[in-house]
Amino acid sequence: MNWGGPEFVVAIVAISTGGWVINNWIRARHGYALEDEWGGKTGKADSAETQQLRAENTELREQLDHFTDRVKVLERIVTDKGTQVAAQIEALRDSPKLEDRA
Repeated sequence: MNWGGPEFVVAIVAISTGGWVINNWIRARHGYALEDEWGGKTGKADSAETQQLRAENTELREQLDHFTDRVKVLERIVTDKGTQVAAQIEALRDSPKLEDRA
């Protein structure tokens, strides 16, 4: 190979360009900002669909937080010992009275 010839320069330029293209392809595939030819970063533009999905995601997270709080309250009620006492009182109320037996 002639190290000083134009083929060597073309090969270096081709390898550099190929590496840049592959790098940007991998970055785009994984959602990272893309690199332009001057080394600056270019972010992906949000489409209407992306904005709609973000709004729906925010709404679903708020609902999840709300239901998480409700589950915590229900767990507290179920594990509360006062519930057992209340259940025993209700069981006594439902049992037949002594005066009704006589």
